Amino acid sequence: MTNNLLQHINNPSDLRKLNPEQLVQVAKELRDFIIDIVATKEGHLGASLGVVELTIALHYLFDTPNDLLVWDVGHQAYGHKILTDRKANFHTNRQLNGISGFPKRSESKFDTFGVGHSSTSISAALGMAIASNLKGDLEKHHIAVIGDASIASGMAFEALNHAGVSDINLLIILNDNAIGIDPAVGALKEYLTKVKSDKRLAAQNNIIKALNFDYSGPIDGHNLPKVLSELERLKTVKGPKFLHVITTKGKGLEQAEKDQVTYHAPGKFDKISGERIKKEESNYSKFQDIFGKTIVELAVENKNIVGITPAMLTGSSLKFMMQEFPKRTFDVGIAEQHAVTLAAGMATQGLVPFCNIYSTFLQRAYDQVIHDVALQNLPVIFCLDRAGLVGEDGATHHGVFDLAYIRCIPNLIVFAPRNEIELRNIMYTAQLGLNNPIAIRYPRGRGNLIDWQKPFQEIELGKGVCLQEGKDIAVLSIGTIANNVSKAINNLENSSEIGHYDMRFVKPLDENLLHEVFKKYKNIITIEDGTIKGGFGSTVLEFAAKNNYKNKIELLGVPDEFIHHGKVTELEEICGLDAKSIAKKINQYMSPRA
Repeated sequence: MTNNLLQHINNPSDLRKLNPEQLVQVAKELRDFIIDIVATKEGHLGASLGVVELTIALHYLFDTPNDLLVWDVGHQAYGHKILTDRKANFHTNRQLNGISGFPKRSESKFDTFGVGHSSTSISAALGMAIASNLKGDLEKHHIAVIGDASIASGMAFEALNHAGVSDINLLIILNDNAIGIDPAVGALKEYLTKVKSDKRLAAQNNIIKALNFDYSGPIDGHNLPKVLSELERLKTVKGPKFLHVITTKGKGLEQAEKDQVTYHAPGKFDKISGERIKKEESNYSKFQDIFGKTIVELAVENKNIVGITPAMLTGSSLKFMMQEFPKRTFDVGIAEQHAVTLAAGMATQGLVPFCNIYSTFLQRAYDQVIHDVALQNLPVIFCLDRAGLVGEDGATHHGVFDLAYIRCIPNLIVFAPRNEIELRNIMYTAQLGLNNPIAIRYPRGRGNLIDWQKPFQEIELGKGVCLQEGKDIAVLSIGTIANNVSKAINNLENSSEIGHYDMRFVKPLDENLLHEVFKKYKNIITIEDGTIKGGFGSTVLEFAAKNNYKNKIELLGVPDEFIHHGKVTELEEICGLDAKSIAKKINQYMSPRA
């Protein structure tokens, strides 16, 4: 029986004690280890399986962490984590107080850069290389592994443009697997596909060479001896270098190779057969599916509706529209800035663009939202999926800043639906013909209504609703956090004394309703699943100050710190946004001391 090599490897120094011939066995064991853990603990699977050989080769040949290695996107780095002192606690991946699902500087000296968002590696590694040059450390290596369609992003091109005219020791490795979460799109993807089959393109008409890089490849990323040989050669080449590596996402698990979209993050599965373990059927629908099915309904009637997403066709459920209206649905790749300005251009010509971007990713297109949409008052409909706390993906993916960074932009309407019906109705209202752009934010996960597919009703802009009248205490909520508020109120003895208002619009604010609330209630609590600094609660404070109200106001929301990974319910409890914590807070105002 062959000895298990991986059990004796805790960091790259252990790996480097092996003979090159033994690394093939390590690759098999590393794949098995990843599959074994992710099968039961869940997480990103396909990307890390695809770069096992490359991961081993990099840590074997380069002097990490002295040589600096940046992963992009970070969900490729499970093998990297296992080989760098985190094998023993890899089972805690993405769990509360466990290790992060992405490289994280505070977690390990081997994690040189935090990479939860894509297309940052070349810029970061170039910055590191320039720093080494300035310090006189000319022998240090700087490696950026960019894959899962990240190379097509504008930021990656900007960095390539700069790096190509620099005299630094930088190695860019393109992990070319032709897929991000969904299949890669665009002219660059088509070019790279041609390069794989026509080596003359690689040798002659090569766009990377045109940018002054020493280009090599494409090579088989699963041929470990070949990868080792090419990396060994490139260590001796000075200046900016580019290695094109072909890999298969999900390599080593048949089901993951066949269904690369599903097995990007498959949930729990049988580690032998690869078959996914079915979760208990839910009677409730995901908010992303409410969006996806509703836009198709609306697009049938309104021929001007178009759908746009930056590489999140499946995650946003815009795939439903792609199936029905492929010519009116646009996956632009990992290019949030382009997606926003593309939508703006469409709006100038009378189209009705629904631009669906995860809340945390819209941060990357902030200038475009302000300059290209709001300044020109173009009626783009932004649908911000994954708003609020998203769970196990952690700080890089929580959509907790949107209310704060959007509400300060002139002309922009900001709405947060309380439930699935409200989401449908605001989408219906928006496509009727607004005079302003609108941002609609909604969470990851399922709603709480079974019968949500009701006839559309137009929503009056800037109008909040009273969910329950009360006496001394009013709770003002925005979005789906209203469900936790309702549970909290129902758990209190004097629940009928507590007023609950769903403000719905952060902008324009329902000032008529707020005047009624401030005149009737002595104590007011605002609750949001976004950052407490500058968000919905701050809007209410500004209203109170402007109108000289002296009521006692308390703001509840995500504290002024980065919230890390864990289940949404766990993170809500940490932030004091679960029903029990909210009830406790309300109860303080119901005591004789209030």
